Amino acid sequence: MNEIAISTEQGVVHEPGGRLLDVHRPAHVSAPTPTVLLWHGRGPEGRDVLAPLARQAASLGLLVVVPDWCPDAPDGGWGHLSASVRFTRERAGEFGGDAGRIVLAGWSLGAYVAVSVAVRPELMGGWRPAAVAGIAGKYLWERPEMGLGNLRGALAATSAGPVPVHLVHGTADDIADIHHSRDFVPVLDRWGWPVTLTETDADHAGVVMTEYDPARQRCVPARAAGALAAGRTAARVLARAAGLPVPG
Repeated sequence: MNEIAISTEQGVVHEPGGRLLDVHRPAHVSAPTPTVLLWHGRGPEGRDVLAPLARQAASLGLLVVVPDWCPDAPDGGWGHLSASVRFTRERAGEFGGDAGRIVLAGWSLGAYVAVSVAVRPELMGGWRPAAVAGIAGKYLWERPEMGLGNLRGALAATSAGPVPVHLVHGTADDIADIHHSRDFVPVLDRWGWPVTLTETDADHAGVVMTEYDPARQRCVPARAAGALAAGRTAARVLARAAGLPVPG
């Protein structure tokens, strides 16, 4: 699938408190574009970290909404996350996106939270994504401060029907070892959830087309060929999750 020109709108306010998001999309849209809501990991303002991946995904034909959220907020960040879902459902059409079919995706902590929402729709007032994509996540652990537990138990208890789950993980990840995704696949299989796992040779940052900068203590856009290739792989997974016919 050929890459296409994209445009980005930065700093769009997505909740009354002033939290911001960026919208990455194809520059020329003739029909509603498949929409992905992409959540970053730990840290209060990480949407810039996911910008390289979001731009790459947009170049494949996706509208990608990347909001800031803060896991350390008193409510665990759920107000920010809920606002981003509301924004995407209500306003994706203004940017040329298909608001009726949204893929929910996340990286690191955002991956765990995104899959949790698919399994437990009550977390978003009953809303469920059309598919979910988890990138470099830990799924069989607990975040009690966010009201989240081990997804093995949540899958066993849920009455919600399955949605497709697309996992991406780097084999060189020393932050969230790849066993977290490998161990989660049979759990999803057991409960009848369609799941694919795509492995790359990237580390935790490289899988989203970034590299960690110790001086800034932050992930920045990657320069290494391996990380760029891994990010392109992750973007293709997002496109397939959204129903686009992309190879490999």
